[in-house]
Amino acid sequence: MIKENVVEQEDLLEKNSKGLMKAVRIHEYGNSSVLQYEDVPIPTIQPDEVLVRVHAAGVNPIDWKIREGYRKDESRKLPFILGWDVAGIVEETGSLVSLFKKGDAVFARPEPSRDGTYAQFVAVPGFELAVAPSRIPMEEAAGVPLAAQTAWSGLFEHGHLKKEMSVLIHGASGGVGSFAVQFAKCAGAYVIATTSSKNVDLIRAIGADIVIDYQSEDFTERVDKVDLVFDTIGGETQSKSYGVLHRGGRLVSTVGVNEEEAAKHFVTVKSFMMISNGARLSEIAELINKGMVRVLIEKEFPLSEARAAQDLSQSGKATGKIILRVE
Repeated sequence: MIKENVVEQEDLLEKNSKGLMKAVRIHEYGNSSVLQYEDVPIPTIQPDEVLVRVHAAGVNPIDWKIREGYRKDESRKLPFILGWDVAGIVEETGSLVSLFKKGDAVFARPEPSRDGTYAQFVAVPGFELAVAPSRIPMEEAAGVPLAAQTAWSGLFEHGHLKKEMSVLIHGASGGVGSFAVQFAKCAGAYVIATTSSKNVDLIRAIGADIVIDYQSEDFTERVDKVDLVFDTIGGETQSKSYGVLHRGGRLVSTVGVNEEEAAKHFVTVKSFMMISNGARLSEIAELINKGMVRVLIEKEFPLSEARAAQDLSQSGKATGKIILRVE
């Protein structure tokens, strides 16, 4: 086994010297069979960018949604590399980048309109990067940027959550939801969370004051007049959530909102797409380094098994994050 690993590393080094790297790309939209593990050129960087040698990449629902063609972007031309969560080491910096240098451990959520992180190297604008938290392994750090920033943005920037407010968090055992529970608790809020029966104890352990098993309970029978609902589920769950907010309350969602329904209940709604920000990510890293926030990992896969990783993500059965190991 050791000899095989040495041969594989020597092969990768030879490809790198020729300007090539291993990556997972799609040449057409479709199911996970369209994912191709292949040699591609190492990206070049612009003056405001950083070339990151990828240690690990996070797998998120946006990855397979883009793969299946739900989130087509005219600026994203086939073939392209999937994945938009990364932790790695700075390999090269552009002439306009002063905050990072070669050898720094960093993490980021690169812009999804660009080639992604299922690769040995990725080019990332400097403003999207932050120093990776030192308290946790790089594999865990790779599961932070997209989900954690989405949770942070939803709760604080759009939900205006403050100390002693009450918040209902749906999908609490997912990547976004598990960070939302922890951030809300750090902020001093009263946290109510919904999850499946197998994750009740886990969600209570990371800070939820009340955990509701949606498989056996109707949350509307236990929740009333909360200040904020953070919704990552949509559908019937969202429709029922308008009625548990107090008059003037707020619902923030990652999956769209029904403004007409919200108006009937006299509540404010907001649907948003997270815009990555290195400064925000640095604040999150500080909480992780202080031991105030955990990263929940469901499973790790090697980069070559990206199909299996995306299939698990698409099943909706993962608790926390799915990681692709690159190095």
